[in-house]
Amino acid sequence: MESQSVLATTCGELELRWGERTYVMGILNVTPDSFSGDGVGYDVKAAVARAKQLAEEGADIIDIGGESTRPASPPVSAEEELRRVIPVIERLAGELSVPMSIDTTKYEVARRALAAGARMLNDQWGLKGDPRLAELAVEWRVPIVLMSNQRDKGGYAAALKRDTADYADPITEIINSLKGSLKIAAEAGVPGENIIIDPGIGFGKSWQHDLEIIRRLGELTGLGKPILLGPSGKSFIGRVLDLPVSERLQGTAAAVAIGIAHGADMVRVHDVRQIVRVCRMSDAIIRRRQIGN
Repeated sequence: MESQSVLATTCGELELRWGERTYVMGILNVTPDSFSGDGVGYDVKAAVARAKQLAEEGADIIDIGGESTRPASPPVSAEEELRRVIPVIERLAGELSVPMSIDTTKYEVARRALAAGARMLNDQWGLKGDPRLAELAVEWRVPIVLMSNQRDKGGYAAALKRDTADYADPITEIINSLKGSLKIAAEAGVPGENIIIDPGIGFGKSWQHDLEIIRRLGELTGLGKPILLGPSGKSFIGRVLDLPVSERLQGTAAAVAIGIAHGADMVRVHDVRQIVRVCRMSDAIIRRRQIGN
């Protein structure tokens, strides 16, 4: 596993020291239609309790999202997304022991979330939806996750019909996509140490592509940025194991462990307690991290 060009990134009070261990981002869906079935909808009390639970289970960052990214999910207006996420972030800002990330593609949602207490941006369109998110990253001096999203390449239905043979080279396409996002970020003045990349498992890729991404994840290390991997419960696991979302934990654990072996620095997951243990064991093997650290 190659070492990262970026040595450390500051996120709120947390210093992410890349290469020393794998960081865990816990998912908090403030939506009524999450694919994983764990969305808490408009219940602020339930959302706060869930966030605290994720932190207690070992999450390093809580990623809060108010718009479902499951395939074919209906779009949500900025006003509706704000109504879902801002009360939760405001409540958690003074009560949560770990930093919060806002999972959004919308400038106004990101701006309000940062003002409310979020300390990381997670953009599934890698600044290609709204480049102004880069300006917010600069203004607030926060890290930003840039994801490679191929849903604009004919959409999810088209991706399901592809196989790795007719999709010339998914890794090359992802790398080129991320290079475009990195260029936008650099032109906006985002410091290099504040950029994290994500290959975008499931976003416009077929299940075969997702397997290949994890298999060849190490090729992304050439971009010199920390890598976030988000395989949690996704459809490629269901296709391989023929299991519903509720029974995909072991498949997620396998994807996480192999992802770490191939260069993942952070993983975004639903089942934090179990995956923290997977990361700790993987780090002991791959990074030779001492037990107890």
